[in-house]
Amino acid sequence: MKRTFFYLFFFAFLSLSGKAQGDEDVYERYCVAMKEKAALPASDLMVETARFFLGTPYVAGVLEEVPERLVINLHGLDCMTLVENTVALARSVKRHSGYEGYVSALKDIRYRSSGDAAPDYTDRLHYTTDWIYENEKRGYLKDVTKEIGGKPLQLDLSFMSTHPDSYKQLKDNPERIAIMTAKEKEINARPHYYIPQDEINAHAGKIRNGDIVCFVTTIKGLDISHVGIICRVGDKLTFIHASTTKKQVVANEEPLQDYVQGIKRNCGIMIVRPLF
Repeated sequence: MKRTFFYLFFFAFLSLSGKAQGDEDVYERYCVAMKEKAALPASDLMVETARFFLGTPYVAGVLEEVPERLVINLHGLDCMTLVENTVALARSVKRHSGYEGYVSALKDIRYRSSGDAAPDYTDRLHYTTDWIYENEKRGYLKDVTKEIGGKPLQLDLSFMSTHPDSYKQLKDNPERIAIMTAKEKEINARPHYYIPQDEINAHAGKIRNGDIVCFVTTIKGLDISHVGIICRVGDKLTFIHASTTKKQVVANEEPLQDYVQGIKRNCGIMIVRPLF
């Protein structure tokens, strides 16, 4: 009853803002497109869901609204919201949970606290490695990087706490900065693994359609610079992503290893497998 009241309030709020109906329409179009595909294995359903968004405009900073709220935007995506929505949508179709089930899954995927807790900026899973960790605990994902041949990766996350002026929600807010500093230290203490860029092809046979690929960056204080959904085009291992250069969701033309080697500040990848 409490959860139902929360979502009734939530939908009413979105309707007043003029954003809910359009995204519900996209959700309905998605369900129609997936009607004959819902029985596919999760890996293939992930790819078909990602393909549904091909051509959708790239929009940066989709989530950065003040005050914090659960943002639903199926009309414009960045790389992370493409991945989050792909997982939440495919999960809802597989479980026949409807639009409310999709919204619930999206909130659980995006924030540390699940259920009816109100969205909070410091509770959002900003660092991708933390996003992986929390969603693995929740049973939504599995980090398979180590088991497919990954090597230890030492993280030293600090970017958000040391660049607060780059985030309007952190600027002039020492309490939030302190929370982010503590969270960075907690994430750094966990074990992490990655596949070095020159070894991707050697492990390609263990990477599946629908896996989430996370691009490990060498930028000081960060962990992941980009994410996408693995897909195979013939014999080519590549991925679907919201491209900052193409300004839309595309299936990448280059093989995965070539792409990673061509990005100056990428050193390898992590592979995460959806579970539903």
